Amino acid sequence: MSLTYVDAELFKKAFLAGAHNISNNKEYINELNVFPVPDGDTGTNMTLTIMSAASEIEAVTKPTIDLLAKAISGGSLRGARGNSGVILSQLFRGFCKDVRGKESLDINDLTAGFARAVETAYKAVMKPKEGTILTVARGMFEKAEEICDFEDDVIAYIEQVLEYGKQVLAQTPDLLPVLKEAGVVDSGGQGLVDFMEGVLAGLKGETIELNEAVPSAPMRGAGLLEEIPKARPKYPMGSGNDNISTADIKFGYCTEFIIMLDKELSDKEVEGFKEYLLSIGDSLVCVADEELVKVHVHTNHPGLAFEKALTFGQLTRMKIDNMREEHSERVLMEAEKQRAEEQEAAFKQMKLERRGEAAKQEPVKEEPKKKFGFIAVSVGEGMCEILKGMGVDHVLSGGQTMNPSTEDILFAVGAVNAENVFVFPNNKNIILAANQAATICEDKNVIVIPSKSVPQGISAMLSFMDSMSVEENVAAMNEAMSMVKSGEITYAVRDTSIDGKEIKNGDIMGIDDNGINAVGNDIAEVTSQLIGGMIDEDSALVTLYYGADITEETAEQLSAQLAEKYPDVDFEIHNGGQPIYYYLLSVE
Repeated sequence: MSLTYVDAELFKKAFLAGAHNISNNKEYINELNVFPVPDGDTGTNMTLTIMSAASEIEAVTKPTIDLLAKAISGGSLRGARGNSGVILSQLFRGFCKDVRGKESLDINDLTAGFARAVETAYKAVMKPKEGTILTVARGMFEKAEEICDFEDDVIAYIEQVLEYGKQVLAQTPDLLPVLKEAGVVDSGGQGLVDFMEGVLAGLKGETIELNEAVPSAPMRGAGLLEEIPKARPKYPMGSGNDNISTADIKFGYCTEFIIMLDKELSDKEVEGFKEYLLSIGDSLVCVADEELVKVHVHTNHPGLAFEKALTFGQLTRMKIDNMREEHSERVLMEAEKQRAEEQEAAFKQMKLERRGEAAKQEPVKEEPKKKFGFIAVSVGEGMCEILKGMGVDHVLSGGQTMNPSTEDILFAVGAVNAENVFVFPNNKNIILAANQAATICEDKNVIVIPSKSVPQGISAMLSFMDSMSVEENVAAMNEAMSMVKSGEITYAVRDTSIDGKEIKNGDIMGIDDNGINAVGNDIAEVTSQLIGGMIDEDSALVTLYYGADITEETAEQLSAQLAEKYPDVDFEIHNGGQPIYYYLLSVE
């Protein structure tokens, strides 16, 4: 089979085959993770990211390269989760920027797209590390550049690029000692190779069926392994309300869609569109970039929303739910109510101009934006209460088992009525997604404080002073985080060897800022061992946040034992309520 160029139909088929291949191999990719912790793993994050893009392009019924590029770029950008997902989205974004406007893609177009992809991805990472997905991507591009002038068959060209990518992937353990010790190749690089294998199959006319549409992630209680729901709600579930009446649902249709823009909208056009949607509904979220506009609105006239949107471009991902009908069958989910309230809050400063009788209503008064707002990522009832008690406006659920996407963070930012919004990712695997959200948001100053743990985020919040400027607070927060040592106690989900330690599935692990420093079979013993390695002559306070699998009595007993062992150090305990991690702790 010979192929001299890729048209839009084949481009769509090849991308979907690549996306499906990543999804079908996600568990294998997860198993390559060096750290055997039960976090949102690389395969899961890459799958959620690429399937967000796949959903967008599947909705393109009359594909062109331009429309597909917009869908892939926007879908992956907003769906990006975890470091691997963000880097993958940046690879797609760079490639798509270079190929937009073309009717078909030949080898020179593909090579130029690869170059832009690698350049964009490297720029997105503050300190690029070799031996990762970036290394594999760069290797593939270098091979593409080497052969592009001597090859005119796209199939043969991609075969050679893929084969060299596999060779580079095999060399990643030589670039990262931690990979060599664990006996694995880089998981993100493997995901990229799996994507390219799928792309090659698609270019050859093969179809890769999707084995499982939504990835799941493991959770474990006290000695029990269980699965989280296949599809988690975007917002936390709350208690039901049996007293809600369908008469109280003012706007009955939950309407969602995406506009694939004919041209980028000006700020004035975006604001005008938002005001129009608010004139026919409420609970609005409208997020725009140079290529797409994503809309969620409650309205009694979905058709009017669609008609207005069609003046800006083509529509995709259209969805209408009759909330009154759903409510007549069951109580309206509290999660939907909470989501509506949060999203409405993001735009409550806009004047509400309603048609007909609604136009007689008094305009909603604009509430002045406060100077500072705060968003933190965390999980666990107790931990969320602690953060909110410190002044955090919005606690975004995630971190341990599911990294929030760029879009999740954007929605949270929109819900905070402040000029300057500080975001605490509280997990190293969420920082890139938070940074990506900050670059997209245009109407607020979003400042990402690169906290890698909840204790670091709490320490940063404690250093905040309303009387100081943004710059002064950033400096104070970073300094406060540098004074905190963080630790966590969890369990291993696979056998591995790391940092000179042999770890078996089910072992209890103590992890600090430097890696896995304690391994054993008893939670209390491992916690004590980890803290002993973290305490030094300057340590004055240890704070323990006990998780959902630890009782208050057990935590108090451990705290008393530690206080007796280290009489010069104060110990505090708090109910964090977090799953998976028996204890989160800080040493100051």
